[in-house]
Amino acid sequence: MSERHKTFAAVDLGASSGRVMVGRVGPGALDLTEAHRFPNRPVRVPDGLRWDILSLYAGVLDGLRAAGQVDSVGIDSWAVDYGLLDADGALLGNPVHYRDTRTEGVAEQVWATVPAAELYAATGLQYAPFNTLYQLTAARSTAQLAHAERLLLIPDLLAYWLTGEAGTELTNASTTQLIDPRTREWAHDLAGRLGIDLKLFAPLRRPGDPAGHLTPRVLEETGLAGPVPVTTVGSHDTASAVAAVPAVGERFAYICTGTWSLAGLELAAPVLTEASRAANFTNELGLDGTVRYLRNIMGLWLLQECLREWDHPDLGKLLRAAAEIPSLRSVVDAGDAAFLAPGRMPARIADACRASGQPVPGSRAEITRCILDSLALAHRRAVAEAQELADHPVDVVHIVGGGTRNELLCQLTADACGLPVVAGPAEAAALGNVLVQARAQGLVGDRASMRRLLARTQPLRRYEPQGDAAVWRAAQDRLIRP
Repeated sequence: MSERHKTFAAVDLGASSGRVMVGRVGPGALDLTEAHRFPNRPVRVPDGLRWDILSLYAGVLDGLRAAGQVDSVGIDSWAVDYGLLDADGALLGNPVHYRDTRTEGVAEQVWATVPAAELYAATGLQYAPFNTLYQLTAARSTAQLAHAERLLLIPDLLAYWLTGEAGTELTNASTTQLIDPRTREWAHDLAGRLGIDLKLFAPLRRPGDPAGHLTPRVLEETGLAGPVPVTTVGSHDTASAVAAVPAVGERFAYICTGTWSLAGLELAAPVLTEASRAANFTNELGLDGTVRYLRNIMGLWLLQECLREWDHPDLGKLLRAAAEIPSLRSVVDAGDAAFLAPGRMPARIADACRASGQPVPGSRAEITRCILDSLALAHRRAVAEAQELADHPVDVVHIVGGGTRNELLCQLTADACGLPVVAGPAEAAALGNVLVQARAQGLVGDRASMRRLLARTQPLRRYEPQGDAAVWRAAQDRLIRP
């Protein structure tokens, strides 16, 4: 490979699996292949739901070994969760899973000190029961937190084990509800009022910053020849995915689909109005000073949990059967926290339909169609409300992530939004991860250049809206509003 081409390892951890992808970047070229994929299976222990972080780290090492020699490594993962280290740098137990129940009722405790409206005005973050702020409040009286000297978010923890150097990447830090999105620094006054010690966090890093080099031990375990730098990327996987939206111009909405659907806009400044708070939109930080103004929707988690309960039937066959079911017969609120916990998902969906006076889906195909119609409806609502609240009209919706492979969901989203949908790339988070590493080494330019490269090199599919928009408005009216 010529000197103008370089190879990058993207560690991309999702809520159900992890992968190490290899990206090769050069003039007009961007190629991505999978080196290693491994499961991410949370473990329920007597004191709650935990991530098996040691298994994930072993998967990362196996993936780097499979990737072969690379010019840099970057790491992204889901947000909000963290590991605690003692004074010797040793991990104090497995990180708590964001779906654990320890934060139930904690938000009300926080709001008693800092009212919800004031909290939003300071941090711009939507209410979600698992935000790091609430997790730390729930952990306040625990022995682990009392003995902790350092807190590292999940991708920063893995980078620390790879390099021995600690940092806190900004896009992920913005999901803690402890960052001021205007200054892009810690909200010290807020943290002080809530008794949270910000000295637990390592210094902030931005995407593109150096994050150390693989240690001699890691080089030995992976068979790589040093030095191999680790580059800070948008370590929140949604930040990396939005960086890989192959958009032209600024008049676009995006939906990052996978276990979650994250639907919103890329803005130059946060929207901190009371109307925005009431609509539960979040202002997370993105690449190059941008704001990811979005709403969290349960996403394909609803279907994943049903598939698990049904012992993993053939998904293609199930989707074909769902496509034959009449549309919008029954819908549920795909943003409802009632669907957050695992277990009994088909029954819970049936219960929600029954409670709202709609036909109760009985067959697997009917439940699947209900889920996909409901997701498209939630996408429609989020895209429409984001445009209104941010005064930022759009002409197209880009869907990126694993949901791009679900053709029925993509077409339903176009129908619901009344806008064309461009689907792809499927591996957006890994591609954004690779491109930030490549940019740090001078191979690509600004975000617009990155997006032009993506549009030229990645397979994309366009879906035009069909049908009558009025039926989607009527379906939305059926839902029980919060």
